[in-house]
Amino acid sequence: MTYLEYVKRTGIEEYRSVEGKRGQYILRKIDGDGDITDFTVLSFWESMDAVRAFAGSEPETPVYYPEDEEYLLELKDEVAHYDVVYQP
Repeated sequence: MTYLEYVKRTGIEEYRSVEGKRGQYILRKIDGDGDITDFTVLSFWESMDAVRAFAGSEPETPVYYPEDEEYLLELKDEVAHYDVVYQP
């Protein structure tokens, strides 16, 4: 299974089950020689309460799944949250 398939099966499926989820994007960047691929998941929520419904009481703590260590070179300690201030 590729990492993209894995993310869709774990995090994206769980996002879909949470009320208040507005959508998500998965971004991919392949390095010059193709040895490392960087993924960024952007998720959109109607409120921080909706984020907490997914992530728990500390939404700055990442949600990881059991097989993440098989795919990821590093596990980040914190998630960044932003407000959408412009939408065309």
